[in-house]
Amino acid sequence: MNFSKPFLFLAFASISILACDKANPDDPTPSTGTGTTTTTPSTGTTTLPTPLDQMEAATDYTYDANTTNVIKLNGTSIAVSGTGATVSGSTVTITSAGTYMVSGSLTNGQIIVKTDSNDPIKIILNGIDIANSSTSPIFIDKAKKVILFLAKGSNNKVSDGATYTNVAEGQNAAIYSQSYMAIAGEGNLQVSGNFADGIASKDGLLINGGVITVNAKDEGIRGKDYLVVRDGNFNITTTSGDGMKSDFETDAKYGYILIDKGTFKINAQGDGITAQTTLTINSGTFDITTGGGSTKTVVATASAKGFKAKGLLKASVLSANFSSADDAINSNTEVIIGKGIFNISSADDGIHANSIVTIQDGNITISKAFEGIEAKTITINNGQVNIISSNDSINATAGSDAQQDDGSFININGGTLILDAQNGDPLDSNGGMKMTDGTVIIHGPSGMEVPVDYNASFVVSKGIIMASGGNSRMLQAPSTNSTINSLKLLFNTANNANVLFNITDESGQSVVTFKPIKNYASIIF
Repeated sequence: MNFSKPFLFLAFASISILACDKANPDDPTPSTGTGTTTTTPSTGTTTLPTPLDQMEAATDYTYDANTTNVIKLNGTSIAVSGTGATVSGSTVTITSAGTYMVSGSLTNGQIIVKTDSNDPIKIILNGIDIANSSTSPIFIDKAKKVILFLAKGSNNKVSDGATYTNVAEGQNAAIYSQSYMAIAGEGNLQVSGNFADGIASKDGLLINGGVITVNAKDEGIRGKDYLVVRDGNFNITTTSGDGMKSDFETDAKYGYILIDKGTFKINAQGDGITAQTTLTINSGTFDITTGGGSTKTVVATASAKGFKAKGLLKASVLSANFSSADDAINSNTEVIIGKGIFNISSADDGIHANSIVTIQDGNITISKAFEGIEAKTITINNGQVNIISSNDSINATAGSDAQQDDGSFININGGTLILDAQNGDPLDSNGGMKMTDGTVIIHGPSGMEVPVDYNASFVVSKGIIMASGGNSRMLQAPSTNSTINSLKLLFNTANNANVLFNITDESGQSVVTFKPIKNYASIIF
């Protein structure tokens, strides 16, 4: 067979993973003036979603460090200088808008915010250690807007008890708010949620900086209406719940999570980061373990996914490492993967959406999964995708094990795919497939499955496909109406793995050299 253009390509068991371009804008620089501290919000191009655009303001992140409102915690008593706060025993209640500097410790006390003012309340945590055995140590009962600042260089601790006797307002977290709450600054915050959640807001929750460590029985950090992270360094551990969560269910404007950037280490028994509606990740470094890791499995009624959204899940990262007892990345509707390095080990699917998965770019390595990427429509536009799966590596399905065209589809428009399915079809569509560019390398299964499987057609107009198969039965090559030629080779006996296989043209010039990593009885080129 004559080929229009000879070329040489080597495919080995392991192929060097190329570092992809990563969005890494300069960190916003805090500006300081005499007696004033400012934390600058992220300056990305993200449009603020409703209703956050009605709440967040640049002035939220500026405060006067020389405030005259000072609250000093003294173990079992509290001293207040200035106005706007009252004391009863070991409880201090802030009743007026303003700025409050808080330091010291309480062995069994509480900070409460309760005001009708529409102006923001700014509370500077400048080295506190507050415990409460019966309710939330920090409780935002009523306010329009509250910002907790973590003073630069400060270490702050908040912990609750395992049993609450005061839950009159639904308190269930060590830091609990019924109003919009933001956390900002450059200090450290350590939260122990022994009763249920670590940090929780029944309204919106925004975090813009700080080093935040949360150990919680249930959810680590929860913003019911929405959870927005502009920046920060997070270390979250949960024993039964999710790491980060937004779960407002009755209005599509709410229940979303937006992450601009940050560093996240999450070890959750439930999901790592989960949104009721949309999950948008613009950048960041993620290390996520769920359900005990990818060597574990969860019961059908449990969920231990890495990134999870019921609506659109859109993720660009600097790097993201997953070890999940469930799907690593999951949406009930659509997943879009942008730039970044993704390393996935999953006890179930690597990337799953009920409807659409689109790989725009990135370097994706799925080293362990039942199925690597699964959705009704799967589109690969660019990037490098390397998948090792126990079943299908890339599987387009409408949700049933159909033997006839179910309308599902795979589009390959560019990038490099290296697929290795142990007991399934590496490239499988219950409908059709189309390839307009790119490179697909397949190390086919050792059993009776085939390297390429489709029920409609597979039209190829440009690109490279190199595939080996463990048998020569029911072998499918691209459809005959493709605009480039294909070669299908069937062998009477199996050939040994890890031996170079070479195709030359009629003049003896090498066209392709391939090294299958498994014994093979068929080749598609």
